[in-house]
Amino acid sequence: MSKDYDVHIIGGGLAGSEAAWQLARRGFKVRLSEMRGSGDTTPAHQTDGLAELVCSNSFRSDDAENNAVGLLHQEMRSLSSLVMAAAEIAKVPAGSALAVDRDLFSETVTKELENNGNIDIVRERIDEIPADVPVIIATGPLTATNLANDIMAKTGEDRLAFFDAIAPIVYHDSIDLDVAWYASRWDKGDGKDYINCPMDEAQYRAFHQALLDAEKTEFKEWEMNTPYFEGCMPIEVMAARGLDTLRFGPMKPVGLDNPKTGRWMHAVVQLRQDNKQGTLWNMVGFQTKMKHAAQVELFRTIPGLEKAEFARLGGLHRNTFIRSPILLDRQLRLKTAPNIRFAGQITGCEGYVESSAVGLMAGLMTAADLGATRIEQPPGTTALGALLGHITGDAHVDDYQPMNVNFGLFAPLEEKTHKKQRKAAITARARADLAEWIGRYKLAI
Repeated sequence: MSKDYDVHIIGGGLAGSEAAWQLARRGFKVRLSEMRGSGDTTPAHQTDGLAELVCSNSFRSDDAENNAVGLLHQEMRSLSSLVMAAAEIAKVPAGSALAVDRDLFSETVTKELENNGNIDIVRERIDEIPADVPVIIATGPLTATNLANDIMAKTGEDRLAFFDAIAPIVYHDSIDLDVAWYASRWDKGDGKDYINCPMDEAQYRAFHQALLDAEKTEFKEWEMNTPYFEGCMPIEVMAARGLDTLRFGPMKPVGLDNPKTGRWMHAVVQLRQDNKQGTLWNMVGFQTKMKHAAQVELFRTIPGLEKAEFARLGGLHRNTFIRSPILLDRQLRLKTAPNIRFAGQITGCEGYVESSAVGLMAGLMTAADLGATRIEQPPGTTALGALLGHITGDAHVDDYQPMNVNFGLFAPLEEKTHKKQRKAAITARARADLAEWIGRYKLAI
């Protein structure tokens, strides 16, 4: 590694991009290694753009008052997050959620990093962890085999794994809007954030049975016992849990009045805008491991999608992550090799925002080390602190699984609060505590 660089970041996804941004803004030289663009790729990526979004285009709720991920959005913005700034530029309508045009989002992140003189983006595959410099490993859940083997050698731990499924994307002009209609649940947003395809009971029952009967991708021997992440469950796996499971999950009809009847349907399939132009819409919650031909045949039985044309069909890939609660210290450093930090989904956080947030914190903590100072983790009363606490020691090690940020991870309120005021009290406390933490370490630049 050249002495011209202060830190080597491996992986140009959300976490690696955010970490590089935070370090570069503080004057440190970064080598950002990304294997896509060098002739290598992963089973899920389609481009060589930095911070490519491979599953949904949604950053989930942007409600900082009532939702933990919305609060995390706000906290990241207060630390000048590149990911959140790019999301604002690429934003598309999605009710109270923050969704983006995925191509514009990646292009924005890539351009900002390419134009920063402190960042050298190198298209290369790294097979071994450098030993003589500070390193941030942000290779995500699809870490290349050679590097994954080196990580195992240095940690002494077997990899853990789960499946992550990708939802299909439909061309807007192939949706029958004489059958489907625009509406957000409970009429939130501007009324055109989601397209809803209705099902009566007979249609739903037939669809449910067809999901169970559809031809699925065959698992390889090494995949057979890999657990699914509950927040990204394939739709046919949910269907197998019971007849009504989908009606209380991605196909729930509550809050969606059918304009033709004025009533809720038995079930509803929702599609969310996937790009800025509104030409692509993804099927919300329809991650699947069905074979492509089976997907086309079955999804065209959904009212309103009889003539659907698909820009992308669903898929399935295996993800990997380390046992962070026992391997990492509270600074995200590998306990056996403190020059190595981990960030993003490889730590076992789940979700675009969470991955970016951990990258942000890895960048800040590495910058402090390079400046011969130290910053403590944000308080556990904040979204950033609660997420990092879960990753670096608060989770149960034996059954450690990917986790989205949620209010259950936050430090409990000291005083009793009525249930209706609880979220407001948590978010108010978080804002105050994060502002104090930012001021203490002079992190607002």
